[in-house]
Amino acid sequence: MASAIDANRSWIAKAISKLDEDRRQEVDTPLLALSLPELPQSRIYIKDETAHPTGSLKHRLARSLFLHAICNGDIREHTTVVEASSGSTAISEAYFADLLGLPFIAVVPRGTATAKREAIARAGAQIHLVDPHDEISAVAARVAREMNGHFMDQFTFAERATDWRGNNNIAESLFAQLAEQTHPVPAWIVVGAGTGGTSATIGRYIRYRPELSATRLCVVDPEGSAFFPYFEAGNPNTCGSKVSAGPGWSPRSCAT
Repeated sequence: MASAIDANRSWIAKAISKLDEDRRQEVDTPLLALSLPELPQSRIYIKDETAHPTGSLKHRLARSLFLHAICNGDIREHTTVVEASSGSTAISEAYFADLLGLPFIAVVPRGTATAKREAIARAGAQIHLVDPHDEISAVAARVAREMNGHFMDQFTFAERATDWRGNNNIAESLFAQLAEQTHPVPAWIVVGAGTGGTSATIGRYIRYRPELSATRLCVVDPEGSAFFPYFEAGNPNTCGSKVSAGPGWSPRSCAT
């Protein structure tokens, strides 16, 4: 029994070391400045998250989720990791699962963009397709139980795994880079909505930092979204956003 415990502790130490090494070697994604003829009086900055090794803005989150699950004892050597995702988080988690030598299953909507599915597969992950009417998180939880694995459940654990006040998250990185620019306090931050996590992180960070009180946040979401009806009327009883995962689907499906 003791040898099994020692072996698990040894694997945990090696796994965390690999994740820390990935973080140390990571070059922060660039902040690109440009001017648009249509907005001659404005200075535009673009945060290029495609510079991550996975090309996904969820790279930092995925690493934090693995650290959280490993330290919680939910992931051990040989544990099959399962995630529900519209694509981007699964791409990054597949990368880290491969880094740690862990099997990974991405549960994604059938309409997920081909490029995202190919990126997941390149990391050696399996893909489990879900029809639009299915509750994706419930399917992922069932797959994890059947595989005796661990459902990562980003929609529940993202806030616990990553400190939105600054833990190598996108908001901390963005505003640290902006601090070195001519205009360190932007008038607007514009974020395209997928599952809403990135915009929520940036919004909380803006409120947390009093020097950013003049900064406003604009979330751009497709027609038929789940976010806009709630923002406009506080109505959670709506179906999902028409994001790249396909129409009629959201991570939480229809709230009731």
